[in-house]
Amino acid sequence: MRDAAAFIRANTRASAHPLVPEVVLHLAQELTPLWQATEAWLARQGVSPPYWAFAWPGSAALARWVLDDPSPVARRRVLDFASGCGLAAIAAAKAGAASVLAADIDPLAEAAAALNAAANGVALAATTRDVVGEAGAWDVILAGDVCYEAPMAARVTAWLRAEAARGVAVYLADPGRAYLPRKGLTPVARFAVPTTRELEDREAREVAVLRMA
Repeated sequence: MRDAAAFIRANTRASAHPLVPEVVLHLAQELTPLWQATEAWLARQGVSPPYWAFAWPGSAALARWVLDDPSPVARRRVLDFASGCGLAAIAAAKAGAASVLAADIDPLAEAAAALNAAANGVALAATTRDVVGEAGAWDVILAGDVCYEAPMAARVTAWLRAEAARGVAVYLADPGRAYLPRKGLTPVARFAVPTTRELEDREAREVAVLRMA
């Protein structure tokens, strides 16, 4: 974790997402240099590309939503699934969640979430454990932008539906990815999220926050 934190500090800059200025994050300023630096680090550590270094549209929308209306997460146990930089997790902590777990299988994402939480003065736990299939530990699950790949979307949405059936409040935030389920989702909010053409094919994404039935 110490090596990961040092790498993140050396290759990012503390800044705020334009949609969520209340939260400071260690973010990459340019994709290509960081990707190249991460590839060298990958060769030594064996971890994933730097998805953790950007505030993805789904996470930004979830963060804005819970900061605008804390009631869905206040005093509840919250899981930020596929948490990346931890933006939604930090917002949930700021919104008064009883506890927050940022879960992402990338060790650099775990380190980034911990660094970003400290930068914002909030407490949360971070893990690289694959939590898909686990049950009973959370009252609310936040999942930002997890339906971009067919196998992952199928596996994750099956688990999320099972959790929703158990009474967990499950919220997906999706910017129009191809593998979002077409049934069983109720819109609760919508945001125009600024992004970059290095990551997306446009300068803003319309993101829907959806509750899973």
